[in-house]
Amino acid sequence: MDINMLMKQAQQMQAKMAKAQKELEGKIVQAEVGGGQVKVTMNGKHRLMSIDIAPESLDQDDIEFLQDLVLAAVNEAAGKVDDMVEKDMGGVTGGMNIPGMNLPGMG
Repeated sequence: MDINMLMKQAQQMQAKMAKAQKELEGKIVQAEVGGGQVKVTMNGKHRLMSIDIAPESLDQDDIEFLQDLVLAAVNEAAGKVDDMVEKDMGGVTGGMNIPGMNLPGMG
């Protein structure tokens, strides 16, 4: 395989990755914790879109419990985004681990 062919393939992969990253921004994941007391929505760029707290959870005296639920929901949503990114980007790169192509939030 000659260098021109490799360069062309690299450019094609780069274009596919840019397209996939743009598509991730439009994808949404949701996570619920505490039996549905706290729900967070996050896009594929790890941008927190919303936090929904069930009104009945506000009657609790222990605000630390509610804070823990929000933290758990956000972290669960971030994990789902990581899984989604890995799946989507793996399809573009054919499962190759390409240095410098790690996305935010990916280990």
